[in-house]
Amino acid sequence: METTFKINYHTKWGETLWISGSNKSFGEWDKNSALLMEYNGNGEWETSINIKQVITFEYKYFLKRNNTIIWEGGNNRLFNFFKAPVANIRDFWRSHSDSHYVFYSKAFTDVFMKHTLPERKEDKATPEKFILFQMRAPRVPQSMLLGIIGNTKQLGNWKKPLIMNHAEFPLCKIRIDISNINFPVHYKYVLLDKRTKTIKEWENGDARNISDINSGNISILHVQNDEHFRYSNPYWKGAGVAVPVFSLRTEESFGVGEFNDLKKMVDWCVLTGQKMIQVLPVNETVATHSWLDSYPYKSISVLALHPIYLNLETLGILNDEKLQDEFDLAKDVLNSKPYVDYVEVTKFKSQYFKLIFDQDWKKVKRTKAYKTFFEENREWLEPYAAFCFLRDRYKTCNFKEWGKWSDYSPENISMLTNPKASHHEHIAVHYFIQYSLDKQLKEVVKYAHEHGVALKGDIPIGISPNSIEAWAQPQLFNLNKQAGAPPDDFAVLGQNWGFPTYNWHEMAKDNFTWWRKRLNMMSKYFDAYRIDHILGFFRIWEIPKDTLHGLLGYFKPAISLLPDEISDYGIWFDEQRFTKPYIRGHFLHEIFGEYTDEVRMLYLDEPEYNVFELKDGFKTQLGIYNHFTPEMESGQKLSEKNVIIRDGLISLLDEVLFIRDPYTDHLAYHPRITLQYTHSYSELDAETKNKIDNLYIDFYYKRHEEFWEKEAMSKLPFIINAGNMMVCGEDLGMIPETVPYVMNELNILSLEIQRMPKNPNIEFAHPADAPYMSVCTTSTHDMSTIRGWWEENHERTQRFYHTMLGHNGQAPYFAEPWICKEIINQHMHSPAMWTIFPIQDLVAMDGTLRWDQTDKERINVPSDERNQWKYRMILTLEELLRADEFNEMISQMIRHSGRKLEV
Repeated sequence: METTFKINYHTKWGETLWISGSNKSFGEWDKNSALLMEYNGNGEWETSINIKQVITFEYKYFLKRNNTIIWEGGNNRLFNFFKAPVANIRDFWRSHSDSHYVFYSKAFTDVFMKHTLPERKEDKATPEKFILFQMRAPRVPQSMLLGIIGNTKQLGNWKKPLIMNHAEFPLCKIRIDISNINFPVHYKYVLLDKRTKTIKEWENGDARNISDINSGNISILHVQNDEHFRYSNPYWKGAGVAVPVFSLRTEESFGVGEFNDLKKMVDWCVLTGQKMIQVLPVNETVATHSWLDSYPYKSISVLALHPIYLNLETLGILNDEKLQDEFDLAKDVLNSKPYVDYVEVTKFKSQYFKLIFDQDWKKVKRTKAYKTFFEENREWLEPYAAFCFLRDRYKTCNFKEWGKWSDYSPENISMLTNPKASHHEHIAVHYFIQYSLDKQLKEVVKYAHEHGVALKGDIPIGISPNSIEAWAQPQLFNLNKQAGAPPDDFAVLGQNWGFPTYNWHEMAKDNFTWWRKRLNMMSKYFDAYRIDHILGFFRIWEIPKDTLHGLLGYFKPAISLLPDEISDYGIWFDEQRFTKPYIRGHFLHEIFGEYTDEVRMLYLDEPEYNVFELKDGFKTQLGIYNHFTPEMESGQKLSEKNVIIRDGLISLLDEVLFIRDPYTDHLAYHPRITLQYTHSYSELDAETKNKIDNLYIDFYYKRHEEFWEKEAMSKLPFIINAGNMMVCGEDLGMIPETVPYVMNELNILSLEIQRMPKNPNIEFAHPADAPYMSVCTTSTHDMSTIRGWWEENHERTQRFYHTMLGHNGQAPYFAEPWICKEIINQHMHSPAMWTIFPIQDLVAMDGTLRWDQTDKERINVPSDERNQWKYRMILTLEELLRADEFNEMISQMIRHSGRKLEV
């Protein structure tokens, strides 16, 4: 088949257009073997090739500029062989940055706009000459169909549209016989009412056209691959709710929100017109069997689900009625608590899992459903079960303390998971739990999709250093380093998350297989996801293992400064003065107060008058912390005196201006973040301060932009293409200028928060200024709620009341329901594609429903490493579903803001 590929693209002088694909004739994706296209003027490019066999293959266009290759955006194109001697393929260049690509994610194609029409039968006789119109139109509502109409009899003479075939939606097709057609053909796509087949909307703009196909008397196929229905309203918008699964409350749950409870949340979303439920990570975190495990961002497995989310009644009823009654009583007690009692809930549920496993395992393991699950997940399931078994045997998740099992090996896993082993039931119970979790969550997903609601998950940026991944694939992580975040208004010392950083160089060797497996697993349950701390894909804030404060971190990767570069700023680089803790006697009393003399005697040496250094054993922050730990581990609360001394000593180690780069084999340095707040900086002369300030600004805000852009583009495209989910990035904090560009290029939605403006020159961001490709919200789990924030700083609240809400006079002391409603409504009317609100902020609009204990509604305080993640809705979802006036108010707000989805 003689096939001609045509595309219109206006290049610049010296640029050429090429086509490559999976077929041998197209170079098998080898850019050096691709086909050069011929330029015919007016932006028209074409190339012809004789395709001799019946094949289907993928292809794509790319631009060559000197030695630079620029691929077009979007997914690979698909070519299907047709029985025709000659074929013309008409394509249109796909740009990278295009909001339409979001609508090809499964949130839209499988949920909001899903079409389940049977394939429309074409005439069996294939005409000798025909046009195959193919239109990608993912935004066709479920209540409508895509049609085509044009100026010829075959296209209805602009009167009667033809219904296209939706069997491969969002690709819609129709074949038109052109044996007796007059060119040029002018046509448009239209939206038709599914029931009446009448036109509901014509696409905007001029008619599309096909001038001629120059076929003569030859049988020919012309494939018209059109892109983008031109909607009268090009900006689709939706609304959703954010709530951790553990925070849900129903009458059936066991003291904690469970996967099954999401069904009632789906019902509430349907009632109010919301289309998405956003949750926090739901992966397994059980490491210590304590409150520390309530932290959902420190998983011990990125693939296993957390057992706490299993609904016990759905799992099975115990045959022992007395035992069942005891658990029912415990359920009532735990469910009556205003918060999640994580330790007690996990204790009772673990007992129940063992009992129901002993009762039902023999029956479950013989079922086809279980066998299928096991075989599909065996690769990760067996190492996970072995890990949990060893964790419980050795009473620690620190695999370095597991003796002969400390070093992971497939042989050890086979030995541990051997079904004939005497301990096998302690392995198999984890198979049973994960199978049950998978089953319950998939039932929720099915229920949500049937009701037109999508689920949005969360991808933590890190893993626990004591996790299956760190045990089984240590080469993928820098286990001697920690990830965190630079200081900000919420954590002035920075954040230390305790996660190892990624060894991206090692991960890239197999095109990020570890990440792609992680995303593919997530796509089984979720339609969209939030990338926690997307900045970590550009650069991560890395902290030495023996350091506690984020202040002593540095960006990795980064282009550290050579001593000569520092000198180029006019700074005489005194390594001792700039890189060693600057401790002088005159400010010690400011830190230690009445304990200063004791500190000088027990913890400091004085090599010269008034110049101090920390004694051996106290030269690292972790060493200082551990020195005071035995008092806490004995059950005693650390005395106020020892808190002052401990924290003061730790802060002395922050008194440096430059940090040595640990990755270079030569001397190179990073300026310490926020060094301007140190005593060391304050005691420099004004000229040196000014020079250091200039260096600091260049280093943190100018030096790395192109470098970090390349870093992100070398990782993110590989990762986000897995799973076909809608991708959102949490892009808060110290944002390089290149981040918005990269996210826009990759069609990743940004996060916009009114009280965290990305413009450093303003105090508040207005929702009306949010970009379309974004999620606009009032707060996150790491922040106080609207009501909590309103009460934190009344001077700031007053400014917000005047400037953002436009009111005169004194601002109310509390965020009254009408205040919360105005703020929510502002966000609803923003241009952002999505507005997703924390459940606490939505309920705050109703004075009778909201909780009177505002301070209990905050989920996490980032600066508190021992934060207990225990927030739980005070309302049951059953009560929420019965709140008619409140639900109607939300429904009206969504409708009036244009976020009501037509189905």
